[in-house]
Amino acid sequence: MDNTLENYFHDFRQNVLLRADIDSNYKRAAFLDYAADKLVQGDFIAGMEHCYYRKSGSGSVDGFFLDQDHGQLDLVIVDHNDNEGLQPIHKQSVDAAFKKLRKFYVSCRNKALYRQLEESSDAYRLAKGIHDLQNEVSKVRMTLISERKLSTRKLRLEKHDLEGNRASYAIWDMSRFHRLDSSRDGREEVDVDLHRMFRKGIPCLQAYVGAKAFPSYLGVVSGDILAGLYDEYGARLLEQNVRCFLQARGNVNRGIRRTIMEEPEMFFAYNNGITATARRVSTESGRSGSEITRMVDFQIVNGGQTTASLFHASRIGGAPDLSRIFVQMKLSVLEDRDSDEIVSNISEYANTQNKVNLADLKSNHPFQTWMEGCSRGYWAPAAVDALRETKWFYERSRGQYLDAQSTMTQGQKTKFTAEYPRAQKFTKTDLAKFENVWDEEPYWVNMGAQKNFLQYAQRINHVWAEARETFDECYYRRVVARAIVFRATEKLISRQPWYEGGYRANIVAYTLSAANEVSRTRNLALDFVRIWKEQSVSTEFLAGLAVLAKCAFDVLHAEDRPVMNPSEWAKKPEFWTRLAPRLPAAAERLPSGFWDYFAQANQAAA
Repeated sequence: MDNTLENYFHDFRQNVLLRADIDSNYKRAAFLDYAADKLVQGDFIAGMEHCYYRKSGSGSVDGFFLDQDHGQLDLVIVDHNDNEGLQPIHKQSVDAAFKKLRKFYVSCRNKALYRQLEESSDAYRLAKGIHDLQNEVSKVRMTLISERKLSTRKLRLEKHDLEGNRASYAIWDMSRFHRLDSSRDGREEVDVDLHRMFRKGIPCLQAYVGAKAFPSYLGVVSGDILAGLYDEYGARLLEQNVRCFLQARGNVNRGIRRTIMEEPEMFFAYNNGITATARRVSTESGRSGSEITRMVDFQIVNGGQTTASLFHASRIGGAPDLSRIFVQMKLSVLEDRDSDEIVSNISEYANTQNKVNLADLKSNHPFQTWMEGCSRGYWAPAAVDALRETKWFYERSRGQYLDAQSTMTQGQKTKFTAEYPRAQKFTKTDLAKFENVWDEEPYWVNMGAQKNFLQYAQRINHVWAEARETFDECYYRRVVARAIVFRATEKLISRQPWYEGGYRANIVAYTLSAANEVSRTRNLALDFVRIWKEQSVSTEFLAGLAVLAKCAFDVLHAEDRPVMNPSEWAKKPEFWTRLAPRLPAAAERLPSGFWDYFAQANQAAA
């Protein structure tokens, strides 16, 4: 094992220990949280809920997430013993872990495992959800997250049916996390082997001339290939896309779906096609000429809605045979020559189908670079009992925090982390959570990191264009103050005697939205100036948040909730209509010290 991987493992473990200490959590749970954050940011999973269950006769599970939009259930099992050094994990251990996950799923689906479990437990809710929603789940993805390193890189885990559902398997060991974090832009390449996945290639024509031209191809992609790629890789295909799929609400999406369902033979004529990039492309001679057989680092920079619409249409009863629908594709092979700038230009120039801000999700939007500049420039006051000032590190692009340290000596790293403590790093999706719990409907934060960020990005892009002057040092300080409150609330909930583990993110979102509501009714707003100066909040303020958190917890776990799964229940607007009437009475029980962190709304920013 090389020293680089050993160092990465050490850094990974230290971050887990730090998170366990900050959140007053078990190391195993902190390991899952830290790993899951990386997978969510990389679009490998949409979210993660804890559910620790172990029983020899009915399997094991550590976490899950149900993505109803895609009819997909993620089940996660953790391999973690808090090893101080990097150890190997062998095929026998991998097979045993997945066997336990399969046994758990089958026990829930076919044997009504929930009837044997305590109704208040997370395992009961998951088991009953699997049993009740089995007809709504078409794909089960089982993931092993390990603190060890696979003993071989040749281990292949194929998809197959599991009790009538498509099942796939994924292993995230330390080597794979290391490759993810070491990649240039903090993502794992999408490597598409078309012959292996679909037993066919993409008919194409070479479309470039001259030594200075980028290699490029014009291709005709069948609908089943695009739907299959989206099914396999999801939003990872759209890393460079300026939009994300907006379900079927927009006119374009409804039009795409109507053509698929009613006039599939006209799809090629009506649709603008897709624009894509890859770092490397392989072609072979096929029956009808040249065919693309492999695309390394494949990205759809325009046409994400077309791709996702084909996938969603494939799940509707009566959908036509997608192999008979064809989409034109322009594919540019960028290799490594100024690819970031060129992809950005291709993306901007190609996106003309919808009236959306072309920088909605791009990390080089002026707001993103402004936020990054603030975080590198503004020193935060020394916290109580601290001897020196520090800075908050805003990750405009994934992996910046680690990348900044990649060429440093150990002494330079020590100085860097003293200036930018790990606990003061936050990402674009973190920022969206900090802001939206105060400014937007709380259920947006419960919709998952990516959907919540999309909502935030659309709002900020509009405000940036209309009122650029509102973004100043006060705005940045307010962001940091909200981050301090948000993270303090996470720790607070983990310590509550009523907290049973799991669904903390849901409780945090509604707790802070509740705090905003009770203060708004008194014409008060969070005193971010005080919080910025103190870089902390008082125990009395936290005691008030605990009162509001218990209200959110009670609604989340109410026996008469209309949705069995608490995480799905938290996504419904009706959740707030049940919580809001409880808040006036709760406000009467808040300690006086709670209100010390609020000021008159027109004075809060003074």
